[in-house]
Amino acid sequence: MFDLTDLGAWGDLPFFAHDLPDIAAQIDEDFLPPPTLTFAALKRTQPDETRVVILGQDPYHTPGKADGLAFSIPDGFGGRLDSLGNIFKEIQSDTGHARTKTGLQDWADQGVLLLNTALTVPPGQPKAHARLGWSTLVTQALKRLDDRPRAFILWGAPAQAYAKHLGPDHLILRAPHPSPLSVHRGFFGSRPFSKVNQWLIEQGQEPINWADP
Repeated sequence: MFDLTDLGAWGDLPFFAHDLPDIAAQIDEDFLPPPTLTFAALKRTQPDETRVVILGQDPYHTPGKADGLAFSIPDGFGGRLDSLGNIFKEIQSDTGHARTKTGLQDWADQGVLLLNTALTVPPGQPKAHARLGWSTLVTQALKRLDDRPRAFILWGAPAQAYAKHLGPDHLILRAPHPSPLSVHRGFFGSRPFSKVNQWLIEQGQEPINWADP
């Protein structure tokens, strides 16, 4: 069902051999993003390349909107941006630079792992796959990334629950999810993009270009 090619170093996680078959058995073939894109975030950003993790909730449940990277939307989608639109507003407010490109592959290529706490969702049924066992993958991935200091942006309560798996050497930023349902509870004004870049500079690393590439 799932495309497990090109997982690279992530493919060594026990989840893929021990847990994924159980998840596959619990869902039918109508889910988002499509199985060729389910693990796109891991494939695009390998563990050694990961400098920043943005952890969300679950994929967009509108067909054609989820591309396997958390919060990313295929360029030319044409529908509502919802969470991503609010992220764009915060980028502009926080950094003074505009972001209009909805596909976030350029972030991933700079070392930003765009991961959700659930990697699939049925069309039109948000959170319906939240308890299928994806948490095992997320936990194992974060523990793999606990080997050196990294920046973690945890948006929403499901994401923030994973902070317990991270050691003390990371930058950990918590804020409400950028969804229209929760964005006004403290997402706006949280300034995660400038905070991460300042931390990266202090670590002797290049900052992330959050604006249009």
